[in-house]
Amino acid sequence: MMTKIENSSWFIPSGVNLAFSTREGGCSLPPFASLNLGLHVGDDPQKVLANRQLIEQQLSLPATPAWLEQIHSIDVIDADNSRVHHADGSYTRRSDQVCVVMTADCLPVLLCDENGTEVAAVHAGWRGLCDGIIEAAIDKFAHQPTELVAYLGPAIGPGKFEVGAEVKAQFEAKHPQVARFFTPHTDANGQVKFLADIQGLAEFRLALLGVNRVFKDQRCTVSDESNFFSYRRDGVTGRMASFIWLNR
Repeated sequence: MMTKIENSSWFIPSGVNLAFSTREGGCSLPPFASLNLGLHVGDDPQKVLANRQLIEQQLSLPATPAWLEQIHSIDVIDADNSRVHHADGSYTRRSDQVCVVMTADCLPVLLCDENGTEVAAVHAGWRGLCDGIIEAAIDKFAHQPTELVAYLGPAIGPGKFEVGAEVKAQFEAKHPQVARFFTPHTDANGQVKFLADIQGLAEFRLALLGVNRVFKDQRCTVSDESNFFSYRRDGVTGRMASFIWLNR
């Protein structure tokens, strides 16, 4: 149901908590079986709300998560659980707010400072990643980027993320050296496409900013059907969530 990162090989500052949900352990019916946390995908809203309540209990969260209406933007807001914001990231330095983003192939990026006083959660699809969602989140921090830690959650893997030349061109227009994250590939129709490494692209952008402590969960959401929802694999499907919060 949930991967709560505690005593792992990852460096996690005292007072910082992070977790990645899977698709298992909820009450939603197919094609959203079973721990769907997205209200926007066509699932029964009451089942989604029950799943969200279950997550809050399982993680012993200090507050209801600040759920977002994600729009593939570069908007990062101060976490606010009193209402829903249209944004793709949230930030807080308060222990009564929980930052959360939903994904089903896109990359979740969780951020904190090395002293455990600030956290953020980012939804990084290819468009948001290219346009600067990670940079927008890091701008929220009072600490310097060299003092931050990043955690990249499960996402579509580099062997499954097929994109067109136009996507590659948009990334290269900003940083030509990212060509190494795109592998030429011929699709089923004989067209030349590229296989993109979204975690590699995110790690590159983080390094440019000075964030060098990056930890990755490299499980592929497309390949691992038993654990993860995947929009690219299934079309109509649920959403996982990635959480980060402070306990002080």
